[in-house]
Amino acid sequence: MHSDFAEVREEMTEPTQIDTQRSPADSDSPDSDSVYSGSPNSADSKLRADAAHNRARILTAARELFAERGIDVPMTAIARRAGVGAATLFRRFPDRRSLIAEVFATQIGHCESVLDEAAADPDPWHGFCTFIADLGRMQIEDRGFTEAFLSTFAEDSGVDEKRIRAESTFANLVDRAQKAGRLRSDFDPSDLLLIFLANGGLGEAPPEHAHDLSRRLMAYLLQSFEANGSTTARPLPRPSRMGLHEVFPPASAPEA
Repeated sequence: MHSDFAEVREEMTEPTQIDTQRSPADSDSPDSDSVYSGSPNSADSKLRADAAHNRARILTAARELFAERGIDVPMTAIARRAGVGAATLFRRFPDRRSLIAEVFATQIGHCESVLDEAAADPDPWHGFCTFIADLGRMQIEDRGFTEAFLSTFAEDSGVDEKRIRAESTFANLVDRAQKAGRLRSDFDPSDLLLIFLANGGLGEAPPEHAHDLSRRLMAYLLQSFEANGSTTARPLPRPSRMGLHEVFPPASAPEA
């Protein structure tokens, strides 16, 4: 896999539409060749406005491409979608991790809020189920979310405190649900990763089927996590109408 900086070098040596047809707003730094008329204050204001506009365009493009193709999409592709030069993108976001963190800040914040609400639920089993279901829904709605979530909570040393707090909150929720006799005693908090990875694979299914598949998988999992005899099993969500032929296309007829 080429590094992000290799991508920039490649783009600089092989001019693209970005390089030859730069947006006027791409000149957003003091070292720009653009000449502004008026007072220095008005020029500074325009530079700040252009920089903010470019930042918003980059975030919008990254959010779209992460959702469509995952977080490994080339940084140069994000620059193209945003209509800015690669230099402008890296001036705003020096590396991929900083861009991912910014794009998924809202989703990660929502995960934290959902977990806090689940932990505060007087019925720990209900809180547990709500958190798992909501996490699964977010995975299916955004292809890049799984990778961003794992990257944020498992790798980035800059969020160790956040990760430790989330792990502790979830472990306490699991403990309460087990003591209430609703969650099976052998469920381990680390099983959250198993749930997350299993459901994340369904993000590759066609969009018209992914939500049905995910809801049904989550229902199966939650029923398997429930302590034996605690309640009567609830009906499962409707099955997906996706056929095996959509997963495994028929082999081509042999040539004569």
